[in-house]
Amino acid sequence: MKILTTAGLGLATFTAVSAVALAPVQAQECPIDRPVNMAGLGYESHAFHTEVAATIMREGFGCEVEIIPVETLAGFTGLARGDLDANMEIWTANPPPAWQEGLDAGTLVDLGPNFPAALEGWFVPRYLVEGPDAPAPDLRTPTDLARYAELFADPEDPDKGRFYNCVAGWVCEDINTRKLEVYGLSDLYTNFRPGSGGAMAADIVSRVRRERPVVFYYWAPTGLFGQVGDQLVQLEEDPFDQAIWDEMRESDNPTQTTAYPSSPVHVGANAEFAEAAPELVELLTNYETTTLSTSQAVAYMQDNDADADEAAANFLETTTEWESWVPADVVERVRAAL
Repeated sequence: MKILTTAGLGLATFTAVSAVALAPVQAQECPIDRPVNMAGLGYESHAFHTEVAATIMREGFGCEVEIIPVETLAGFTGLARGDLDANMEIWTANPPPAWQEGLDAGTLVDLGPNFPAALEGWFVPRYLVEGPDAPAPDLRTPTDLARYAELFADPEDPDKGRFYNCVAGWVCEDINTRKLEVYGLSDLYTNFRPGSGGAMAADIVSRVRRERPVVFYYWAPTGLFGQVGDQLVQLEEDPFDQAIWDEMRESDNPTQTTAYPSSPVHVGANAEFAEAAPELVELLTNYETTTLSTSQAVAYMQDNDADADEAAANFLETTTEWESWVPADVVERVRAAL
């Protein structure tokens, strides 16, 4: 068997081969002549997906991308106005009214699923309700919390319990506030709203690991569930009922509530942006992940103290599932950049 070496190839041939191998990937001109403005919400899975899409747009399409920090409600308004071009996580089961209003008016477009389902609900640590020494063995539903306000005492107001709600301005914060009212807990529990999604997760994980009492709203996919999900029990609510859900959200004084729906999570875009940048919208339309891969990305961030851009780079470097979202030349440019 003859083994070829660079010496055997000859200087001229080697120089030609090297020139091809080392040639830079051809630059690409962005389909629009301004920055792409992406909604940047304050929780990890959203930040991860936004950075993945932004990295592909920057490195694969030659675009400048700005990630604009916004709260949920303001994000939908900005998307409809055109201040924002895309939002990587629209929780379709309980979006703010501005989402449907924008779809009806033609200012927003639904680009399809990012990942197929998400979990939402109220949770307590398993050690509070299971086992011979459990302090609340009959705590099964939110209404049962009325008997356990002392167990979940608020450090700043010990005469009340503390319920860990969402960050102020998130859609879930309003929904949980309404649920507290319907379940008769508003006067018994402090409706505690953490300053950020990260602070919320860190406080809950710390309490669970130290086996301290805590009752809270949370959702998946998230790194929190990757860290302590096996130690949590979801409080039981009546099965999801769309009519009751709609009435609860529309009423100033709701009298009924129901479990959170299982929510498909979609990608949304401004309609004018979609028309102006079809190549980028094709990426966002093809962008589809799973609940598992999203949870793994968030867990990577937490386990490695990594930012969303680092998690995005790790995902793009170590997986191939994203390559089907874009043409081969875009894949080549992204991989060359990474």
